[in-house]
Amino acid sequence: MRLFFSAVLYAVFFFGILGSAWPWDGLLVERGDGLSRRATTDSTTTGPTSTADSSSSSSSSGSSASETTTGTNTNTDATTTGTGHTTTATGTGSSNSTNTKTKTHTTATTSISIDPAAAAGGISMITPNALSTTYFKVGYNATFVWNYTSLSVTPTAIDVVASCSLNRETYTLTSNMTVEPTGTFIWNTSDFEASQTISLLTSTYTLYVVDANKSLTDTPEPGYLSSFIGYPFGMYRPEPYTPLNEFKCATCSGALSDVQRQGIKFAVGMAAITVLSFTWFVGGAGLLSA
Repeated sequence: MRLFFSAVLYAVFFFGILGSAWPWDGLLVERGDGLSRRATTDSTTTGPTSTADSSSSSSSSGSSASETTTGTNTNTDATTTGTGHTTTATGTGSSNSTNTKTKTHTTATTSISIDPAAAAGGISMITPNALSTTYFKVGYNATFVWNYTSLSVTPTAIDVVASCSLNRETYTLTSNMTVEPTGTFIWNTSDFEASQTISLLTSTYTLYVVDANKSLTDTPEPGYLSSFIGYPFGMYRPEPYTPLNEFKCATCSGALSDVQRQGIKFAVGMAAITVLSFTWFVGGAGLLSA
């Protein structure tokens, strides 16, 4: 009888030691982690990144589990470590999902159909009057105002150019000027001449308004601004005042030259000879007798 109780006691003691050393917590955590992974589903967030932290409950022997969601799904299985009678189980699952929103910008482009037979664009001069030639003093301001005609394509910028008829020079009055419905440009000839190596002459000039992306000699195109028509104007230098009694005309003189005097004498002599000859002829023929 005593032997039976001793056997039962040893059996209980043996199974007690075996039960205390068995990794029950790791098994529970592993089962819980499996259920957690099975329950985790991918979700789409409205923001660029969503983060959720969850911690599983720890068992009596100290088990922990954490899960972080940041983008791409990455799962790490639980790791179980057991030493003697202490069992530590750690389960970590990380799910990283990155949602990238791609914005597509659609740019609408418009095209203009221009009749090949249409007229080329140009300008209509308002100031000065295109029907007459206006003269500006060198050293003073000159104002030019114009409208655009037959223009289907507006240039990004324009250049205002003047060409001198005497020295065949081309002067760029302004460049990359903003295009307005009515163009206006005030030319300060004093400042302009101070910055030039070639002086402005007393002469006639031709004003051109040119597309900044083209040259003065480009072929005119329908609907595009061209410079095939220019508007004339004059420039002159004012002379200082000279009293009348000191004025001398460079192209005139109060006295006749020798050639002029000889010409007058010849004309008078021929007239006298003609009169006398005619009178003698008539008198000799008796045409004047009664």
